[in-house]
Amino acid sequence: MAVQLRRPILVGGVGLSFCLWILQSWHHSIVQLGEYGILGALTVGGTLWLFQQKTPKRQMVDNSPVTRETVEKAIAQAASAIECLAVEAEEPAQLRQQLIQLNKEFERQELRVAVIGSKAVGKTKIIQALQRSFGQQLTFQETPALFTSTDHDHQAETTALAQANATDLVLFVTNGDLTETEFQALQQLIAGNRQRTLLVFNKQDQHIAEERAVVLHALQQRMQPLLKPEDTVAIAASPSEIKVRQHAADGTIQEWREQPAPAIEQLSDRLATIATQERQQLIWATTQRQALALKAEAKTLLNRVRRDRAIPIIEQYQWIAAAAAFANPVPALDLLATAAINAQLVTELGAIYQQKFSLQQAQTVAGTMGSLMVKLGLVELSTKAVSTVLKSNAVTFVAGGAVQGVSAAYLTRLAGLSLVEYFQSQEVTIDSEKLNLDKLSQTLQKVFQQNQQVTFLQNFVKQGVERLLQKPPQPQLAES
Repeated sequence: MAVQLRRPILVGGVGLSFCLWILQSWHHSIVQLGEYGILGALTVGGTLWLFQQKTPKRQMVDNSPVTRETVEKAIAQAASAIECLAVEAEEPAQLRQQLIQLNKEFERQELRVAVIGSKAVGKTKIIQALQRSFGQQLTFQETPALFTSTDHDHQAETTALAQANATDLVLFVTNGDLTETEFQALQQLIAGNRQRTLLVFNKQDQHIAEERAVVLHALQQRMQPLLKPEDTVAIAASPSEIKVRQHAADGTIQEWREQPAPAIEQLSDRLATIATQERQQLIWATTQRQALALKAEAKTLLNRVRRDRAIPIIEQYQWIAAAAAFANPVPALDLLATAAINAQLVTELGAIYQQKFSLQQAQTVAGTMGSLMVKLGLVELSTKAVSTVLKSNAVTFVAGGAVQGVSAAYLTRLAGLSLVEYFQSQEVTIDSEKLNLDKLSQTLQKVFQQNQQVTFLQNFVKQGVERLLQKPPQPQLAES
């Protein structure tokens, strides 16, 4: 059967050879054409350089060893996050139970293996063949199929990757060349999640002998440096039936079909070696991933609780800033100096996120936020956006100081939300004296973009004008 390459894996090599041939052919022409030839060579070189710039870079693999100490540190961090959650919210009993289970992982001996891949690549047959070889030494788990098209199956794909990350070793199964989506998933497992992985080329019996070698070599080359060559293996877990013909002494001929035995020796040998040499490392790495995931879950719940406490404070200060700027209108670029985020808001938000700011530190943070907003042009952009909305209503627009008042409230809200987002992205307890200005600047721009929706601005401006002019909200009719 002819090999079917779902992605032309050799096209890069063929293309490179073709380019080299062209360059060699142009060599004499370049000498003869002089300036035009040099210009052409520069054009070719520039094109190749641009092509390289557009080529996505591969993620680097972190090969640093996982030790018991690093795992214990990760568990301690998860425990700290759970303790903070317990102090500020209700008792996280389920998380505590997971934490207890994590400490028991150090005593585990059996290895858990996930078998993952696209639909119809032979995952079930591989598990059946390996179970006969390893018995109870390894526990195998088949995940839902990857890379299907429906929304339901996208959820199954997420589940499959999560299940794979909870195991000690992953067998990623393909039946030919890798597609780009398969390669991206492999890269995420190996480089992103530090998941020990073997790439299994199954159904090799459906390819002729020469093609098997080509596909296997191409897979090994493409996976460098993510995988060692010996971690990409070719098997046939359920070979196709073959026709057997027997000639009897009396001249009669009998024919029947037989099912060949699974050809999984390469995979079995590699699994046996890994189970012998890397067992402890694999268990520690899995425990570390689980500890980091538990810490992230606790932190997400804690951030949710803290954000619910922070939003009313931000709203209180935004309207204070609005009233101050409305009473004393100032130019747009001076809004931050008079009405926007101040040291007291920084202090209160810091207290929620366990940031102990002194008055001087809070003033420094407020000044830093103001400088960043001016440099990023957010003050001018915000004022223009508010003015545009107000101009749609002549009554509110002519009110003196309305633009400055609502703009001050809007800027204060942006600054407060940006600090909340910044604190949430940090560790549970962080150094209050050191702010990552680059990250804070990125957070400011992100929050600004999130709060630029027309509907939000219209509602915010309406609410601000009603507060500034002491206009009671109009009763709304209930929908039928």
